[in-house]
Amino acid sequence: MITKDMTVGQVLRLYPQTVQVFLELGMHCLGCPSSTMESIEGAAITHGRNVGALIEQLNNAVDTAAKTN
Repeated sequence: MITKDMTVGQVLRLYPQTVQVFLELGMHCLGCPSSTMESIEGAAITHGRNVGALIEQLNNAVDTAAKTN
């Protein structure tokens, strides 16, 4: 389960299926150094996104991928 306190880099390592969610929301800096230290909450704020909605979308991507495997 993804939480707002996890870093972007941590989420990408644990759940690579979330890449598309980030990209679709215009969060293209997935490989930049700040992604290893920036929390999901911080990234959402930086990109003007609702934290709760982002968490929900990321967890939905993980759940969907789990159901198809």
